[in-house]
Amino acid sequence: MRSNNLRMMCALAALALLLRLGAGAAEAQGKKLVFATPGIPTIFAAVVVLVADGQGFFKKYGANVEVRPFDTGAAAARAVVAGDIDFALSPAVLVANQIANANVDLVALWGMPNPDFVLATTDAKRASCKDVVGQPVGVDSVGGQRSIMLKQMLRACTLKIEDVQQISLGSNTAPAMIAGQLAFGVLHIDDVSVIESQGKPVTIITTIKKADPMAYNIVGVSRRDRVAQDRDGFVRLVAGLLAAARYIKDPKNADRVADLAAPTGRTKAEAKKAVADYVANDEWPTDDDGLDRAKLDALIADQVKSGGIQPGRAPVTYERLVDQSVWRDDAALVAKTP
Repeated sequence: MRSNNLRMMCALAALALLLRLGAGAAEAQGKKLVFATPGIPTIFAAVVVLVADGQGFFKKYGANVEVRPFDTGAAAARAVVAGDIDFALSPAVLVANQIANANVDLVALWGMPNPDFVLATTDAKRASCKDVVGQPVGVDSVGGQRSIMLKQMLRACTLKIEDVQQISLGSNTAPAMIAGQLAFGVLHIDDVSVIESQGKPVTIITTIKKADPMAYNIVGVSRRDRVAQDRDGFVRLVAGLLAAARYIKDPKNADRVADLAAPTGRTKAEAKKAVADYVANDEWPTDDDGLDRAKLDALIADQVKSGGIQPGRAPVTYERLVDQSVWRDDAALVAKTP
């Protein structure tokens, strides 16, 4: 009897120790932060998040992160506002407008300043700006990132968004063009090679870089009150993104990055080509937070001019839109962590 009691007491003591160790490990990892990536399948620009998660960079810097795909960046931004998720990659223009028009207390902590969008067609006989008039054009959602970029590209063609029919397809514009369901679409860089690999030649009508060199792409955004509650967790999350961006840019990691990019729906060969194209586009910042002041100021001014920021509403300032202190702390964390 005494022997049984002793064994039971030892087992209970061991269990208690394991529970304490488990609690300590969870505490070290911090509270879980739910990170939304745009697109189902995930857009290729979000490969940096897949690498940060799959290669263990979030964990390395002590961030407890759950990556969760959302249909669009706009939907992800709405989920951040609602408090359903903690952090999202969302169109910078949408975030700037939300803050100005609805006084939503969002703040950008990190960004990808260089858009990768093109307006393209699979019909080489209709490959000019005038050929798009009256035609269905694939976008993510009306008012979403591709829709906003379409508006800017059409403006360079002296056209308005009302001159075309926007077709909301989430991340499925390329598959729709491959299937012949529509000839025109707003595509990411990686979409072009995928369509062409299926025997559909693609003609670029214009690019966002050509139409608007000051155009801005995506910000990593959260609610300001959420950042205040767990600032250390967000510092560690962004540290994971920085480490992932640097990992991606090293050519010797190309095969591993291509493997981690599987949720984008690209084959390994397509992913390796896309990674090279995105690195050439300087998609993922490695030496700063990506919150380019000149581009974001230009974006805000453009939204005032175009009516994206409603008349009578005070435009958001750069200082209101971003918090660069998180970047400074996460860069220091990465520098001191082996």
